[in-house]
Amino acid sequence: MTFYQELQLNQAGSKAYIASFDNPKDKWKHTGIYLFKILLNIAFCMAFIVLFCIAFGSKNSVAGLAVLLCVMVFRSADLGIRASHGTLSILLVFGILAIGPKISNLVPTGWAFCTNVVCILLLMILGCHNVIMFNHSTLVLAYLLLQGYDVSGDTYKMRLIGLSIGGLLTAFIFYRNHRKITYKRSFKSLFQEFDLSSARTRWQLRLTLGISTVMLVASLLGIPKAMWTGIAAMSVFVPFRSDLVYRVKYRSLGNILGSILFLALYFLLPEGSTSYMGIIGGICLGFSASYGWQTAFNALSALSIAVPIFGLPTAILFRIFNNILGATYAWLFDRLFEPLLSSLVNILSSLNNKLQNSVLE
Repeated sequence: MTFYQELQLNQAGSKAYIASFDNPKDKWKHTGIYLFKILLNIAFCMAFIVLFCIAFGSKNSVAGLAVLLCVMVFRSADLGIRASHGTLSILLVFGILAIGPKISNLVPTGWAFCTNVVCILLLMILGCHNVIMFNHSTLVLAYLLLQGYDVSGDTYKMRLIGLSIGGLLTAFIFYRNHRKITYKRSFKSLFQEFDLSSARTRWQLRLTLGISTVMLVASLLGIPKAMWTGIAAMSVFVPFRSDLVYRVKYRSLGNILGSILFLALYFLLPEGSTSYMGIIGGICLGFSASYGWQTAFNALSALSIAVPIFGLPTAILFRIFNNILGATYAWLFDRLFEPLLSSLVNILSSLNNKLQNSVLE
């Protein structure tokens, strides 16, 4: 494996590769490469966000994060369709990210729910056809973050410009990296293959409706940061249902642990260090291969933003509560959704057969 190829490995891949060597010298060598990769990623991410904030305003750091995530993901992840058609999908995705979250924040709760359903489902169809790529963890996360950290006026105009440039950049990188991959599927295939009998479509609907309804419940209850419940549900609604129970358990435990770590750092570090805890979380995240620890370190980043807004006790309380609510709701929704959808499909199939028989008669 070349130095460059080793830099492309994820955390689990790097740790497995290091463990494959018996010679301590080789282990230390590749551990050094692993550490270098983490520092390189952190430096790149920080530089990208800083430059984005300089160009489009500090309040648009979340938009910069959305662009950064898309750039990093789509340089290696494909959409399961021709690259030229995939660029169109990416541009449409960024259009949704630019407009959808804003609309959902402007309209009443019921209409916000409808907006979320339409936008999230479109993101799932346009960007998550190839389920093994887990693109939903980037696209839906970006949508929810942009909704949760909304802006207005001139700042929103700058957000639109930033997302437009980010969409063009992501589409360019995507096409450059994937243009040589041959696919028979086209853009139309994304919609033609939307079928209630397929596992992919059922997952897309389960995730869309699960996230939208849990956010509706949180909004009706007046719970701050309702999008945290949506992110928790999104993280649990993976394409492979066998992983769902594991994620429900560790989503809750990870956020409790992350909140405890944040609380300890809050009192141990000098006053005014809250903003640096997100950086600490990002560094620790680079060393984490398990879902539980990733969730814990993500909590540090989330709380570093929320504490200045809500205060320490309230931010921690709602971080834990919203994630337990979102993860538990996702588990219950999953248990009910499949039998209900199966019943609906059977009813529709029966009606269709009767209609066809009546036409033949």
